[in-house]
Amino acid sequence: MAVTGTLQLRRFSARLVLFLAGFGVLNPGNCDEQVPLILWTSEGVSLPAQSPPAAGHVVGPQQLAGYLQRALRAGPKNVVLFLQDKMSVEDFTLYGGAFGNKQDSVFPNLEDALMSSSSPLVLASVSWPASSAVIGQLQDQLETSPLYMDPETLSQLRLNASSPALLVFRLPYGGGSDLMSAKEILSGNDELIGQVLSTMKTQSVPYTAIYTALQPSREVVSLSMDSGLGGGRSLLQARGHRERERERERQRKMKEKAQIYAPVEFKEGEDTCVLLWARSLSVSILRSGRWEEHDLTLSTFGEGVSPKLHGSSCDKTRARLVLNYENVLGHRSFKLIFAMNQRLYKVSARRWFTLDAVELEYDGTKATFNGSRNVYAPAEYSYRCESVTSFRWPLLVPRSSKDPANQWRVSFKDFQIQGFNVSGSEFSYASDCAGFFSPGIWMGLMTSLLMVLVLTYGLHMIMQLRTMDRFDDPKGPAISVPQIE
Repeated sequence: MAVTGTLQLRRFSARLVLFLAGFGVLNPGNCDEQVPLILWTSEGVSLPAQSPPAAGHVVGPQQLAGYLQRALRAGPKNVVLFLQDKMSVEDFTLYGGAFGNKQDSVFPNLEDALMSSSSPLVLASVSWPASSAVIGQLQDQLETSPLYMDPETLSQLRLNASSPALLVFRLPYGGGSDLMSAKEILSGNDELIGQVLSTMKTQSVPYTAIYTALQPSREVVSLSMDSGLGGGRSLLQARGHRERERERERQRKMKEKAQIYAPVEFKEGEDTCVLLWARSLSVSILRSGRWEEHDLTLSTFGEGVSPKLHGSSCDKTRARLVLNYENVLGHRSFKLIFAMNQRLYKVSARRWFTLDAVELEYDGTKATFNGSRNVYAPAEYSYRCESVTSFRWPLLVPRSSKDPANQWRVSFKDFQIQGFNVSGSEFSYASDCAGFFSPGIWMGLMTSLLMVLVLTYGLHMIMQLRTMDRFDDPKGPAISVPQIE
């Protein structure tokens, strides 16, 4: 019986990896926009059979909601969501122990859980906007708020089979082109999954588990059908080498193309009155003693992205840009607001605009950061800064010590904004936040001044040296020098 179970596990592991990899081969064009989703139930709990989509089909938000609704309607209402930062089918192909290499797999706990489940569901191609909204879909169907957990706090939680619960475990992913670091992190994530499932088993509470990601981890490698698909093991090894090269090339191209997308543009009638651009927009919230970050860049900028700007307004003295999001860090409704004002300053005899506040509105709560002291520019200019944050040399500070903003962090990189005197769809001349004398310039000036002082002192000491005008002959009589000289 033990030998039979091991053989079945190996077959299922290889079948899972090949199934996920097959979608990448059959649909290579848009795999960089898809993530896999795996659903299973605890041992002894069965669900109605759900047929996965045909190879090459991408599961959208509506279809994914249908899968989840059918699973939760008949299955346990205690849902354990393992939400990884990034994941693609390539991760299972490279690290899943394909073609019988069981010892190379980094997903042993995941494979054991799928083997013990009577009704696992594998969706290899889910559009990443649908997967990133899975928390909101589960929250709507379970009618409960998500609980962000870790294995230590889970052991202290007592679950009830009759009361729904949504437990979210955030998992990291190794960035950059170092594939070994990605393998190690995926192995650590699998160990965490094993710990969580072991804790759930000790509580004897049936559950539904889901494993997916917010974004794809990499571009899939397109394979030619004429390149000899018969040599499976050698193909996988060669594919790993190609993947390393392509990953490095992709990272390089991403850096080169970081400034391609257009700015966010708000129009009042036919005229543009507010422009916003940033290389990165992110917010973080403090939960259970650690910061959880959410990147808003992909939902704000990029080709084909149209951010919702309802609530924005502008006139000659005030401008307000409202960016509306959904399902940000567990909040169904989330708004990022930039409030600007234009005033005449008599000392400089010109008009200046200031970023009075950056506001975060979420589920009826408002957190306000004050930026009027540091973020300002002439009214005819735009404002630009390499980094605008609420921490680490902050330019944005909470309005008061009791404001909810103390639990948040905001970070804008390569930030540029203009709320007045916009001409067309382009920024005016930028007033940079960096002063003429930056810390580096001051350090160079002080070092140069110190070296000049040392050199001057040395020259002065050398100029004070005097040569003797009399010399003593050791063979002759000693020289007598009168004291009066």
